[in-house]
Amino acid sequence: MEKIVNVTKNSAEFIHKDNIHEKEHDKNLWNARIKRDKIAATIPEWEELRELASQIKEHTLSNLDHYLEMFEKNATKQGAIVHWASDAQEHNEIVYSILDSRKVTAIIKSKSMLQEECGMTPFLESKGIEVTETDLGERIQQLSGERPAHIVMPAIEKTTEDVAKLFAEKIGTDPNDDDPHSLAEAMRNNARPKFLKAGAGMTGANFAIAETGSFVVCTNEGNADIGASVPPIHIASIGIEKLLPKVEDLGVFIRLLSRSALGTPATQYTSHFTGPRQGSELHIILTDNGRSKRLGEKDFWHSLKCIRCGACMNTCPVYRRSGGLSYESTYSGPIGIILSPTFDLEKYSELPFHSSLCGSCSEVCPVKIDIADQIYKWREVVYAKGYMPKMHSVLFRAAGEVFQHPSLFRIAEHVGSKVLPLVPDFLIYSKLNPWTNKDDREMLTLSKETFRDWYLKNRKEDSHE
Repeated sequence: MEKIVNVTKNSAEFIHKDNIHEKEHDKNLWNARIKRDKIAATIPEWEELRELASQIKEHTLSNLDHYLEMFEKNATKQGAIVHWASDAQEHNEIVYSILDSRKVTAIIKSKSMLQEECGMTPFLESKGIEVTETDLGERIQQLSGERPAHIVMPAIEKTTEDVAKLFAEKIGTDPNDDDPHSLAEAMRNNARPKFLKAGAGMTGANFAIAETGSFVVCTNEGNADIGASVPPIHIASIGIEKLLPKVEDLGVFIRLLSRSALGTPATQYTSHFTGPRQGSELHIILTDNGRSKRLGEKDFWHSLKCIRCGACMNTCPVYRRSGGLSYESTYSGPIGIILSPTFDLEKYSELPFHSSLCGSCSEVCPVKIDIADQIYKWREVVYAKGYMPKMHSVLFRAAGEVFQHPSLFRIAEHVGSKVLPLVPDFLIYSKLNPWTNKDDREMLTLSKETFRDWYLKNRKEDSHE
């Protein structure tokens, strides 16, 4: 069993790292949320698009076996070779078998959350295959030995100074040159020779169209096009939930995707792939890796609607302040909270409590996933399975007893208001009480009059008029 992720400890380390990273992280992501709201407001039918996208996804997932078979049939007709992977291990072995049989020792890949989820890069590297990320953010994370911190903006936690220092260490650039254009150019010059020598290019897919056997990759750097166009072999890893029935459905999702993610009308590149280009090979790996199981879960199957836009992360007050790496998962933020436990409930048992349940994530989701409701339901599952820390269980049971008995609540309220001001700080701000760590939170000053007392008094006064 892997160690349970201590998301609270990880978050505290990010928050107290310095006076820059948390503030910049929060500001940058909230700016993305503001831009999302502004551009959504320019489309009168925005809510209709969200509802339609949700319905299309629900229909597709309810008939997934039919559309998967249709996709395989039509992709094969176009000359692609379709593989089926039941889990991460099988996905990685299929990739390696393709590369090994063709004597490929170096590949380039564009950003793919599925390949990250499967642990593909370390697997291939253990087999002696060189893997180079072509997305700038992903390449930054690869050089730093870290997983992506965000679905859309993998290196959003880093400042330009961080990147300058990393590039100086890894590719020999000037550590004092933190100009974004210089850094991008330095990485471009470093990566291009790797593009030219790669024996295969790998991509993920944002959408796959059953009607045509095509798939679509959306990027802002054109890096997926490089991987699909330069090497002689193109391998696409596609989660089985990425299916859409028809080409006409795609227009709904393209209108929603980049607007929800970054507040822009569309990604710079929306690339359609239908069969291999002349003289090359196209391999498509349709991957399950727990998705079929999740599809059968009454409370959690709606998470399969996710189009990986990251809107829920940009709006989440907890994610914005705690950073993506604190989740220690491929998927972080609110969507990570509901996806990660499906892979390993015990390891990620603390994640469902890393949320304020404000509901903002559900409000911005372009496919109307009930994210906040699922977070609450995951809390119930964690409690039922006995994964909640014993002290938390005791405290929650005690709180439950108090809250469901009004007389007990009023007694506790009265006693607390009298006793708390008298308790010495060293007892309140104790290491044994993380909720009142003085570096994070000051204890609230309680009002001398409760709302209930105020309400009863004023209601009586009103009744005399």
